[in-house]
Amino acid sequence: AIRELTWLKVAESWELRVGIRKVFWGVTESQHLVDIINQTDVVENLDTEDKLGQPMINLALIDEDWGTLDLFVLTGFRERTFPGNEGRMRTMPYIDVGNARFEKHGAEKHLGYAVRWSHAIEDWDIGLSHFFGTTREPLLIPKISPAGKLSLIPLYDRIHQTGLDVQTTKGSWLWKLESIIRSGQDKTFFALTGGMEYTFFDLYETGMDLGLVFEYLYDSRGFGGPTIFQDDILVAMRFGFNDIQSTEILAGVIFDRTNNSKFYNIEASRRLGDSWKVELEVRFFSGAPKSDPSFMIRDDDHIRMELSYHF
Repeated sequence: AIRELTWLKVAESWELRVGIRKVFWGVTESQHLVDIINQTDVVENLDTEDKLGQPMINLALIDEDWGTLDLFVLTGFRERTFPGNEGRMRTMPYIDVGNARFEKHGAEKHLGYAVRWSHAIEDWDIGLSHFFGTTREPLLIPKISPAGKLSLIPLYDRIHQTGLDVQTTKGSWLWKLESIIRSGQDKTFFALTGGMEYTFFDLYETGMDLGLVFEYLYDSRGFGGPTIFQDDILVAMRFGFNDIQSTEILAGVIFDRTNNSKFYNIEASRRLGDSWKVELEVRFFSGAPKSDPSFMIRDDDHIRMELSYHF
């Protein structure tokens, strides 16, 4: 499937893009609450950073004094992809994508609208957005078949979501915040992710940079809600070796303050020669109770290596 194919018209104070695009919003490390334009491809990766292409018309109004205003008409909707019974990360019970439900059908299902204002003011980068359309993050509704088999049915509601993302750099400190208010999907709720990163540059004159990351994740739906990040803390270390091969390592853990479940994550990458790149992911899950959504993937600890060639 095409993920990016765009026609672009550039003028002095505006830009018009028509086609299939990937648009990223967000500043935090652990999750990107405000990033809602594209559908997430969970088959490709659990980290929700791989996205499907979104058909759209995007007009950007640009001014150095007051910032950039992006207007979006989203002309197609794509359902979230989930691994099958033999895939990873598989859920128990399985997600029955073939029987997904929608609040609206036809043109209302496929059309969405969004607006985002962004501006850099001295050390501050600020984004304020609003989205209206079919949610990219379905609720999973339990269903029992006549044969007594339990499955989860994706339910796609029409939602309003207002988002704020803020980032500022103060010397070696990097402060980040993302927050949203969403209505139309069950009860209106509020969520935020915020924190900081402190970097030790040229650690002990080795040329390596070490970043210490701390973030807090909150969701007002609380324990038992559809998200695993309702009262969690991320602690991580980021190693940048600043070498010719662009070697990088990010290692951290997210732990739930309510039920003490933990999610361990290591990501590493390195270029090999001029055209090759190797990437490594290590993920482990621990301590999730049956009432937590992450209990479904409790047996999916895994190591993944990817070798890619660029030309």
